[in-house]
Amino acid sequence: MISVVIPALNEEGAIAATIQEVRTVLSGMGHDSAEIIIVDDGSSDQTAAIAKANGATVISHPHNIGYGGALKSGIRAARHDTIIITDADRTYPFVRLPELMAQYQKGFDMVIGARTGPHYRESATKTVLRWILTFLVEFTTGRKVADVNSGFRVFSKATVLPHFVHLCDTFSFTTSLTLAYMMTRRFVCHVPIPYDARTGSSKVRVFRDALRTLEYIVLSATYYDPVKLFTLFSIICVLLSFVGFGVSFFAGIRGGYLLGLGGLLVALVVFSIGLLASLLKQIMDRQT
Repeated sequence: MISVVIPALNEEGAIAATIQEVRTVLSGMGHDSAEIIIVDDGSSDQTAAIAKANGATVISHPHNIGYGGALKSGIRAARHDTIIITDADRTYPFVRLPELMAQYQKGFDMVIGARTGPHYRESATKTVLRWILTFLVEFTTGRKVADVNSGFRVFSKATVLPHFVHLCDTFSFTTSLTLAYMMTRRFVCHVPIPYDARTGSSKVRVFRDALRTLEYIVLSATYYDPVKLFTLFSIICVLLSFVGFGVSFFAGIRGGYLLGLGGLLVALVVFSIGLLASLLKQIMDRQT
């Protein structure tokens, strides 16, 4: 049995069409009794009323708590174990769900629709920020990540609930979810899908949400594999120290040697902190 959870904030222009598309696809797959949950996250328009009129189960928040918080509410309320999340603005082609489900039924813990196309790239700024975040996630997990924060996914309610305490309540929810599954050695699959033009305006604030995502990447890495993150910081310090040595050697500036030595000492301290953090994590795991 399937539960589809869709967070919505002021999506009155798209919510009816989204529900109808979801219902049509599920019916074609033989899941006529599947549950469709719309989480109205403090909308100021008619999103909730339209969703109810179209037969969806509606959870209404009295005020906005964020994309991740809305998904958590919907997942907790879901009656079935197989959870599908998607957006209400029609950017994700729900008709591709059978492809995701086919992979999920092979035994993957989570299947992600990896976005492609011009509407996904959008701008050079988003492309650069997305590359930086993807690099950090891939370095942290040691695995290839085709789309770190896609909002079209299939996973198990029983599997995701224990991770809720470490998952973000804002737009970084999906990024932190990817990290949580990969860092705990779960099987994750990416299925390429086109990303369509949205109906209505985007709720994402590029730099603010990118900084929050970076924060949760660091927090997740610190929790799941601290020594790897601190090793990265140590490497950065070592590289800066070599820059200092190079400046001193070629420009004859004595201060560069001091900078280089300081960088090496800082690298040693940072790496040692990483080892202590890793030891603390092992102790905590044994007590749980």
